[in-house]
Amino acid sequence: MNETKTGGLNVGVRISYGLGDTACNIVFGMISALLTLFYTDYAGVAVATVGLAMLVSRVFDGFSDVIMGVLVSKTKTKWGKARPWILWMAIPYAVCAVSMFCVPQSSNTIQFWYIFITYNLCTTVCYTAINVPYGTLSTMMTRSSHERDLLSIFRMALSPVGKIIAVTFTLPVVKMMGNDQAAWIKTMSIWCVIAVILLFICFFQCKETVNLEQQAANTKKVGAGRQIKALLSNPYFWATLILWTVTCVHTTIIGTDLPYYCKYVLGNDNIYSLIYTAEIVSLIVGAIACPMLLKKFNKRDLSLFGCIVVVVAHALIMVNPTNVGWLLAMTIIRSLGQAPLTSVVFGMMGDVVEYGQWKSHLRQESLVFGAGSMGFKIGTGITSAIMTLMLEGAGFLSSTAGGAVQPDSAVSMITTIFKFGPILVWIVAIIVLVFYKLDKIYPKVMKELAEREARGEM
Repeated sequence: MNETKTGGLNVGVRISYGLGDTACNIVFGMISALLTLFYTDYAGVAVATVGLAMLVSRVFDGFSDVIMGVLVSKTKTKWGKARPWILWMAIPYAVCAVSMFCVPQSSNTIQFWYIFITYNLCTTVCYTAINVPYGTLSTMMTRSSHERDLLSIFRMALSPVGKIIAVTFTLPVVKMMGNDQAAWIKTMSIWCVIAVILLFICFFQCKETVNLEQQAANTKKVGAGRQIKALLSNPYFWATLILWTVTCVHTTIIGTDLPYYCKYVLGNDNIYSLIYTAEIVSLIVGAIACPMLLKKFNKRDLSLFGCIVVVVAHALIMVNPTNVGWLLAMTIIRSLGQAPLTSVVFGMMGDVVEYGQWKSHLRQESLVFGAGSMGFKIGTGITSAIMTLMLEGAGFLSSTAGGAVQPDSAVSMITTIFKFGPILVWIVAIIVLVFYKLDKIYPKVMKELAEREARGEM
């Protein structure tokens, strides 16, 4: 059964839900962390071509999330609204992910269009058709804010496992298989098989139990204009959108720049796997500690403290930025600081759904997660494009033989991005959290919603 006698989700269900994001990050972790490195240093694609393709793609990708949110809200199957999409899109997602690494050795124009098409098939279409329903699923599994927090924590404790599989082990496996483009294709194929299996586990174990169809049927049909107005006038939607974006932009900055930093600044790209593994393991440890910490602190206060730790720890990296031991230690502390916000941000999104229903009498699970996903994707797309354009402007050299000797200007730009990028985005998170008050009014929101729903109202 999905529910225990006390009304909570059992541990097996929570783990199965978390494995869904493990599967997503086996592929998306590779995309956000190593795809740019593969394009420039193994497929020989010009860094400006990569940046342009990703920027344009992210715009399309962002709008697809809103479309997907609408599709989920209209889906009606024996499995529910969100859950069936995980089953339907698992295999197409894997196939499209492998195709991204089959870039032809041809002109810049052909390479641009190949990257643009395959990247969008994987991210704009398939990833969106899994991840938006997956995020929405948590609000359809339970109405309990605490249970959604636990689902979010299990999600973010298991999500990094996918990144460990994809990112930490990819470069060693690629080198073992020949350290060329074909080796990347083989490695990605292995990761995708694992991802499909985990998505199937998530589908079969996670059930939709929240059903407010009767109350929704008792309210007159709401037009798209009112739906959008209700979403955009929800201040906590904007707050959680920014917080979600911060966590993803940080991952994009570190994931894209750290491989270059290790390779061209520290002089040893093997160090990347060590540092990345330390970061991810620390995130998992921090996430595991969150349920205990949430007994004493609310989501906002815990996340705010963690964000301050992130800024301080990353600033301290500058004390000795080329010392691997120091970098490793500060990375661990920074990751422990990241853990609270990363772990509870999706629980916050669930609270936003309840607040939106309380404020506007409209329940917008899929639209909240879809529009939120749109925002973070556009944000990370712009971040990737800016970084690649900065590298291009600094004279970064692409190659097909595992890297080239970079000019001092490119090495300096890699260092600058690594030092200052993360600090800027986490300061934004601190500012948002200072003004975040939903935790304080949430009991009142749920009390009034319960009274309304008892009367058959939204």
